[in-house]
Amino acid sequence: MRIAIDAMGGDHSPDQIIQGALDALPSLESGDELILVGPESLLREKLGTDAVNNPLIKLHDAEEVISMDDSPVEAVRQKRKSSIVKMVKLAAANGADAIISAGNTGALVAAGVLMLKALPGVDRPGIAVHIPTAHGPFMLCDAGANVQPKPQHLLQYAVAASVYSQVLGHVASPRVGLLNIGAEPEKGTALVKDVRELMQRETDLNFVGFVEARDMFNKPCDVLITDGFTGNVVLKVIEGLGTSFMQIIKKQAKAAKPELLADLSGVLRAIECQYDHEEYGGAMLLGVQAMFMKVHGSAKARGICNAVKSVRDAGRHNINAQLVTRLAHLVAQ
Repeated sequence: MRIAIDAMGGDHSPDQIIQGALDALPSLESGDELILVGPESLLREKLGTDAVNNPLIKLHDAEEVISMDDSPVEAVRQKRKSSIVKMVKLAAANGADAIISAGNTGALVAAGVLMLKALPGVDRPGIAVHIPTAHGPFMLCDAGANVQPKPQHLLQYAVAASVYSQVLGHVASPRVGLLNIGAEPEKGTALVKDVRELMQRETDLNFVGFVEARDMFNKPCDVLITDGFTGNVVLKVIEGLGTSFMQIIKKQAKAAKPELLADLSGVLRAIECQYDHEEYGGAMLLGVQAMFMKVHGSAKARGICNAVKSVRDAGRHNINAQLVTRLAHLVAQ
């Protein structure tokens, strides 16, 4: 499997991206490749002779970088020699089976939508991300790719995310919920009501109905579907609240008894690890021809390493072929 990595994306590029790629090498097999995309001279310098000569590592030159502050669509159109654009083009030309980046999310999604073919049965790709809970993670989709979806788009996300959860999450029959302001059938916008009707008619889905945001951490479902605007807001609130909550615990523990914070340090580290976005690698852009993983912009080597393992696992299960099979009957409808 050929995995292209944007070496220049994210807050800690290129050093942490390169280190994460090197850390992932033991998980690869003969015939696999990690293709690092970025300024070749810089990559050679950072890697060193031994890594450059490793048969599992290839370099793909890209002179420009799309920053986090760049306008996504304009950057994709104007910075044709950037690591993001060249990485996505490589996948579009069948030069890579999977792509990974911690770079500008908007630019990545724009490049993916503009340059990569959608899988049969997919009108618009969606971002699927793991959300940790005390009862294990669930998958949220869409987390930001499609902010004005049509009902059939959300149905496609439900099918695609179910396959992803089944194959990689090892859930036999993933429960699918639809995010809403209430569990009652009469509540919600016209969009969620229309989607609910579509999901109820889809016999291959284990649809469990509407789910309120306050209930999602009780894990009433394995897959939670919503539009990209709402999903991205939910994701950012979770990230911010989690960080704030840990700060409050540490502050209160220190105020109550200074040595208590030291006593709790192991527990707090374990909690932070369980809720660390790097544990799950990143978010998958479902529905495009290559496996496409967006890693958090603050990701370090551990996040990149886990992202490589995730897409490698998805490749071993040929997940895109499974998505096409499951979506085939929707095309015929």
